[in-house]
Amino acid sequence: MLTLTVAHRRELKAQAHALHPVAMIGKTGLTTSVIQELDRSLTSHELIKVKAQVDDRIVRNALFEEICQQLGAAPVQHIGKIFIIYRPKPEESEKKKTAQKSGSNKRRPFRTKRSFQNEN
Repeated sequence: MLTLTVAHRRELKAQAHALHPVAMIGKTGLTTSVIQELDRSLTSHELIKVKAQVDDRIVRNALFEEICQQLGAAPVQHIGKIFIIYRPKPEESEKKKTAQKSGSNKRRPFRTKRSFQNEN
């Protein structure tokens, strides 16, 4: 489980304010399909909200800790039935994206009509 500084946690809370829950945990609890969906969401978004439909506060706290532990994520905030979870994207995927963008989308310099005439 990741740990966050107070300043980073405050910043993430502000970012998460406008988010909607991406997954709901029903009364059956934490299933493998829910874990897989949360993992996919964290991979693509880094910061997600999850809503739990469990009424017991102790069970919700246990769910929150278990989710963060299984996914290697950091707990940001837990208010009522809403969990906010953060996991940074892996650096490898970011390096691949920047390498693909820099090589394929290079723009050629603008050439006037006159420069084409002088090539003969």
